[in-house]
Amino acid sequence: MTYKDLNFEQRKLFYENITEFITPNRRELIEKNISFRTDWFVPVIENIHKAQNASAVLRTCDCLGLQEVRVVENNNSFEVTDDISLGANKWLNIKKYNKFENNTVECFNDLRKQGYKIIATMPYKNDINLQDVDISQKTAIVFGSEVDGISKEAIENADCFMKIPMYGFTESFNISVSAAITMHYLTDKLRNSSMDWHLTEEQQLDTLIHWCLESIKYPDKIEREILQRMGLTK
Repeated sequence: MTYKDLNFEQRKLFYENITEFITPNRRELIEKNISFRTDWFVPVIENIHKAQNASAVLRTCDCLGLQEVRVVENNNSFEVTDDISLGANKWLNIKKYNKFENNTVECFNDLRKQGYKIIATMPYKNDINLQDVDISQKTAIVFGSEVDGISKEAIENADCFMKIPMYGFTESFNISVSAAITMHYLTDKLRNSSMDWHLTEEQQLDTLIHWCLESIKYPDKIEREILQRMGLTK
């Protein structure tokens, strides 16, 4: 058994127990940060092969309060460079798709079941500018690989296409820069809207527990100890 097997009320009690193992300052910080977290926008990183770019995207997501990230591994494995991510991956929910022949479609189907529309970041027919993206619905933003860009499968299955206006001679932004510009603009627009973009109460609780476990040494041991203290395991 883990804390994820507990019901909501039990998880609240688990959280109160685990905060005994972190400092008051750490608890204050995580409870402050949870109020800024959102899953309204979900970056989808498709087949990125440069670890520094992938790591920079994760760092941006954490800094902007984006809790969910999807990673599609078709030909390239997703790797994190610690001196660039600065541990950002510890604070995010990262889900990888690498078990099927077409992981992109599997990822898109999963997101649509959760109510997300899919926007691919690339110039294409009937594309829209970043400034014109409709934020009234939860949205997944797809960023392609550095060499090949968005895959054919992503193009065929995306709901629409978005481009960042450019005024120079270079044809495209670096993937990490593109993600930073896009997600900063959209999250700023979202936070200044009247929509309720926050995580649900249950999502917030699970995230707080996750952050606590990431903040302590021997988290598995502490988790077992708390479950025993609660009388749920022997």
